[in-house]
This record gives sequence, C-alpha cells and structure tokens, in this order.
Amino acid sequence: MSTNSKAKTLVIIPARGGSKGIPLKNLRRIGGQTLLARAIESAFATPSVLDVVVSTDHPEIKAEALAHGATVIDRPAEIAGDTASSESVLLHALGTLDVLPQITVFIQCTSPVIDPADLQDAITTVASGAADVSFAAVPDHGFHWSCDETGTAHASGHDAARRPRRQDREPRFRETGAFYVMDTAGFLEAEHRFFGSLALARVPEEHGIDIDSEADLELAQWRMSHGEQATNIDVDALVTDFDGVHTEDTAYLSEDGTESVRVSRSDGMGVSLLKKAGIQLLILSSETNPVVTARGAKLGVEVAQSVGDKAAVLARWMSERGLDPARVAYLGNDVNDLAAMSIIGWPLTVADARESVHAASRHRLARNGGHGAVREAAELILAGINLPADAATTPVPALVH
Repeated sequence: MSTNSKAKTLVIIPARGGSKGIPLKNLRRIGGQTLLARAIESAFATPSVLDVVVSTDHPEIKAEALAHGATVIDRPAEIAGDTASSESVLLHALGTLDVLPQITVFIQCTSPVIDPADLQDAITTVASGAADVSFAAVPDHGFHWSCDETGTAHASGHDAARRPRRQDREPRFRETGAFYVMDTAGFLEAEHRFFGSLALARVPEEHGIDIDSEADLELAQWRMSHGEQATNIDVDALVTDFDGVHTEDTAYLSEDGTESVRVSRSDGMGVSLLKKAGIQLLILSSETNPVVTARGAKLGVEVAQSVGDKAAVLARWMSERGLDPARVAYLGNDVNDLAAMSIIGWPLTVADARESVHAASRHRLARNGGHGAVREAAELILAGINLPADAATTPVPALVH
C-alpha cells in the first residue's frame, strides 16, 4: 500500500462508442459540455492528477478526448463490447504504460458531476495508506424492500414494524460510479477494483446522478440549467445572437411597417469594455434587418446577417481568426442558436431563453435579453481576464436539487 501523500496519480476514463441505451452517450452534452469533457476537466482540476488517459474505440470520442488534453489509448475490439468489464479496460490501459502510476483512478463519464476536491480527498486517503481503495458514494436514508420468487415483499435492512424518522436512521451508502481510487500495485494483483481495505468517499447526494437513459440525461440537463453559476469566464471571443439577446424578444412595428427595437445602453458599455480588453466580437443573426446593421455599426462590432446555418458561419469565423473553439463564448436565446452553441466551449443563455436552450447552456445569465444580458456576459469575461495568472478556472458546476 502506498504511503506517499504525493503519490503519482493517473486517471483512466473508459469511453467506448457502442452504448446501447443512449447512442454515443459519452458525447452527449450537459451544461454545455460533453460528458467526456466534463470528466476530463474534473480530473485535470484535481491537484494530484498528473495525466488523464481515455480508452476508446471510437474516432469522435478520440477527437474529443484529445481536444481536452487527454492522452488516448486505442481500445481493441475484444474489450470494446457490451460484455467487457471495466477492469479489463483498466488493465489493458495500464499494460500499455512504460512507467506505472502509484495510484490509479477510474472515472466514469456517466456521472456528470465530480468535484475535484472530493476526488482529491479520496486520492489522499489511498496515498496516505489509510485504505487500498476509496470510491464515491452518497448517503441513502430510504426504506429498502426486496421480493421473493412468489412476489412477496420483505423489508431489507430495516424493521418493517419500526419507522424511525429520517434523522434517526443510520444511512446506507449507494455507490455512485463516479470514481474509484486504487493503489495500482494492489489492483494489478487483484484484477478487481474492490480489494484490500475499502473506504467510502462521501459525496453530496446531488452528485449521485448516473446517466443510463434519456430520462436521466434530461433530468441532469434540467438540474444543471438551474444549478450553480459561473463567476468568471476565460475566453478570447464572444459571439451573440441579436433578437432576444441585444433586444427584448419583441419588436415595435409602425403603421408603415417600419420595425424598431429596444436596446440597453449598459450592453453598449459592456461591448466597449470587451473591445478594449482585446476580446473578439461577432453578432450572428438569422434575420436581415437594418436595425442589426445600425446597432453593429454603433458598437463597432462585426455583423453577419441572413445566416441559415449559424454553426457553419461561426466555425468559419473562428477558423479565419485562429480561435480555439473551447475559448469562445456564444450568447443565445432560442432554438436556432443550439447548433452554434454546441461547437464552442462556453454556451451562454439570457435569463428568458427557451428552456431547451437553457439545457444546452453552460451558464444561465440573470438578466433578460435587451435588459443588460450582454453587459452581464461581458462582466463575467472581464472577471476571467482579471484573474491572477495562477488562479483556477471556473470548476464544473454542480447539480442542485
């Protein structure tokens, strides 16, 4: 068992492409990020982690892993099927290494929220010699039952005749599947994740969701869109929709058909501050309207109008400017923004955006479109610019009740 509190730690994330319940589940998005990206980001935000390895058999998953800084191990077909065990994948990954880590961490993408602090505590438990294995678990105060072959129900783990209050019941603990921290030498000998002395890494109940079905995914997306909010955003560019973002989601129409809109002066100041800070800006609108042209000219911001495929135009704009999509924010409000939001690192929504768009967002603003939402986004970006050079970036938001 390791006794080094600073033991070399490697994270291994199995991410095959053949999920049956949710096709390409590891690339589905929650809080504006793929499940795989969230897992990698949490791992790299954990102080003891030296490297993150993704084992996969799928080219798109491989590309996503590489884009987020992970090392990729190509998984052979014999351990990429439905019947292959997680242990077989971990053993294969470790077998490709020239130098073994002292501690191996197994992370599953299907648990979308891993607090780096919780993971670090579990690593410290194993590295200090307090346990051979530490794994994520949440408290469960429920009354459990089982059924026999006749269908008769039986109390499991409690006395059916005695119903103490929740606060008077000792909890059981449910394994979340989020992470397993193991002494590498012990794992290689046992060839199983549960060996030697075991310790629970207790994590908050709201971190215990596991994505196995579309219903799980929808629940996690809803929770994330109503969850913790970012305090800063570290990006190089901000792209915005116009209608419903720079304006209210309404328009004033005169008798002669002339259209006018309401804009926020504070948004104009926010744009000015971003320009001074060197942030690149683009207004991307599907409409053709002189108002958009006039507002863009007033702000000194490039405008692209009559855009049918926002994602394609945005991808070209980023490529022409050498921008890393992971360091671009997009502020939208409606379903025609979803494709563009899916190709950048920081999808944002105004407070009064459609719920389906909130679900795809990494941060939900407090202000409505036309009422200072652009200024609010600007302030988050400026806060990211002004962070000390060694400050941590915004962590993966947590799910909430």
